[in-house]
Amino acid sequence: MRFAGLSRRCALIAAAAFMLAPGAAVADDWPKDKPIKAIVPFAAGSSTDIIARLVLDQVSKQIGQAIVVENRGGASGTIGSAAVAKADPDGYTILVHSSSHTVTPSTYTTLSYDTEKDLAPVLPIVTVPNVVLVNSGRGYNTLKDMIDAAKAKPGSFNFASAGAGSATHLTAERLKLSAKIEAAHVAFKGSSDALTEILADRLDFYCSPVNAAIGFIKDGKMTALAVSSAKRSSALPDVPTTVEAGFPDSGYEFWIGAFVPRQTPDAIRKRLHAELLKAIDEPGVAKKLADLGADPLKISPAEFEAMVKREIAANAVVVKAAGIKAN
Repeated sequence: MRFAGLSRRCALIAAAAFMLAPGAAVADDWPKDKPIKAIVPFAAGSSTDIIARLVLDQVSKQIGQAIVVENRGGASGTIGSAAVAKADPDGYTILVHSSSHTVTPSTYTTLSYDTEKDLAPVLPIVTVPNVVLVNSGRGYNTLKDMIDAAKAKPGSFNFASAGAGSATHLTAERLKLSAKIEAAHVAFKGSSDALTEILADRLDFYCSPVNAAIGFIKDGKMTALAVSSAKRSSALPDVPTTVEAGFPDSGYEFWIGAFVPRQTPDAIRKRLHAELLKAIDEPGVAKKLADLGADPLKISPAEFEAMVKREIAANAVVVKAAGIKAN
């Protein structure tokens, strides 16, 4: 009987200790009557920004708290990422980034934060194929047409990206390596600026996230030659993948995901993960994502963490092979 009494006492003490733990207390209160800041490290109108606003608006409705999206573009997303990495880990500052998050460790030698240690993955909300775009006035009907034109005039071609080391940059570099063409890189702060250059026909091509470009494609102002994903985009079912177009090892998966400062309590991280999953399943949001060619990627925070680590290693190989200079 004495031992039973001790066991009950120990259990009560353990329970009390758990309730008093800082993480548990913060998680129980989250979200308070306080707006949540979501930093998108690219310009307004970029693919990451479009997806972030669509999904987070639904999350805001679910949790009954405002989520304010703030665009902090520049330096391939590292400016916005640094701001979140250094923010208070209380669940009121989150990052919505693209797969370029796993490229910058190889292209920046002096980051003010550690990509793996300072930012905790929550959910890779969606995958969005990158589409190889040209101005419709070029008259190219296939990706091979563009590649042949580049080979006919070595050194004359150029391409846009949403920043050095961004996913749009890596997509083009993989295509260049596979097709064995020369093309000069011209970096911008985001997809909006890059698309403007293609629309004005001042640059030869841009590997744009399909959701940012779909309107121009449907209007006939730009031609979609291929998508970089492993399978065709649901938004562009008639457009082949770069591999189908005859260029092996040219694929590149583009995703848009959420992160929080590393020391954010696990309970808050799991709650945010659950709310994001619920948001992308909401019928209205799901339809809009489908219309944008964005496919939900429903994996756990731990699986996302492992994915990020794999991509950091894989992208380091691509960066070296492409001869991309570290900043």
